Amino acid sequence: MAAKRDYYEVLGVSRTASQEEIKKAYRRLARQYHPDVNKSPDAEARFKEINEAYEVLGDPEKRAAYDRFGHAGLGGQGMPDFSDFGLGGLGEIFEEFFGFGMGGRSRRRGPRRGEDLRVDLTLTFEEAVFGCEKQVRVNRYAPCPLCHGTGAEPGTNPVRCNTCGGVGEVRRVQQSILGSFVNVTTCPTCGGTGEVIPIPCRRCRGNKQVRVTRTLTVKIPAGVDDGTQIRLAGEGEPGTYGGPPGNLYVVLRVQPHPYFRRRNDDLILELPINVAQAALGDRITIPTLEGEEEIRIPPGTQTGQIFRLRGRGVPHLRRNGRGDLLIITHVVVPTQLTAEQRALFEKLAQTLGRESIPQQEKGFFEKLREAFSL
Repeated sequence: MAAKRDYYEVLGVSRTASQEEIKKAYRRLARQYHPDVNKSPDAEARFKEINEAYEVLGDPEKRAAYDRFGHAGLGGQGMPDFSDFGLGGLGEIFEEFFGFGMGGRSRRRGPRRGEDLRVDLTLTFEEAVFGCEKQVRVNRYAPCPLCHGTGAEPGTNPVRCNTCGGVGEVRRVQQSILGSFVNVTTCPTCGGTGEVIPIPCRRCRGNKQVRVTRTLTVKIPAGVDDGTQIRLAGEGEPGTYGGPPGNLYVVLRVQPHPYFRRRNDDLILELPINVAQAALGDRITIPTLEGEEEIRIPPGTQTGQIFRLRGRGVPHLRRNGRGDLLIITHVVVPTQLTAEQRALFEKLAQTLGRESIPQQEKGFFEKLREAFSL
């Protein structure tokens, strides 16, 4: 008769291994060599050897005796007893790895949260800036109003499933050299609900739910931007088995404005002016979100010069106050001149001279960065 291998060698751990390390090694090897998973000829013998080693090394008292006297110190206790494994033992490990166990624990379905839903909502630029109320239509499931969610025709009721006895699962006992194993699967007749519907509801056809369209009012806060999401808690699909409903997410799409561009909570307005206005200065009426307003353009204004109207931008979404309105000037040089205009420009050119000296000035984007940092 062949001598037994060292139990530490069987589990692939050192003699100083902790109980947790021994348990982890056993779990890994039991999963690898279980006969229902490993079809090699020596898998069953290897599996028995692994369980025998764990029965000893997994028990601190038996391990201490084995460490002192080896196999002789076990007094015939080397073979595992499958009848007294509790939680954390072989039955738990089999159920965790393979979906079946040695006991009779039921695994009924628990509450499940409903699915989240999403709708897209388009806003005008002004609606996003100042806030508004909008209505959205949502298609989702709801309990059938005819059967009130039972799935049975009014006047009848669901009955207990005869296949599973109302527990929602069926068990098949398998005999092996290691003992009896119970394979637990969802009941194919009732789908795990534990009940069947003899006469299905004529409206929902036994599904317990129907598709409905609801109209919801969504409050849009001032200052939202393109891509902002608003969560409506509990307005998603209903949960199952008593679970809570999901949420509805409203994703906002903001239409562009013909004049303004948005940078965070600031607005940018590009303002074209002619050379006379740039040289002499002027008062110009510009659009704002609240209406038209007059601003002063000082003499000598250059292209890219920025004027700021504080508090005339977008309201801050999560705090008080508003951003600013930045007006960026752009000097427009005429491309077509009348004879009189050409004569005036030629006369002006004689007084200005023709010498041009290169100068290193701040670029447009550098000026823009400075304006936003003020």
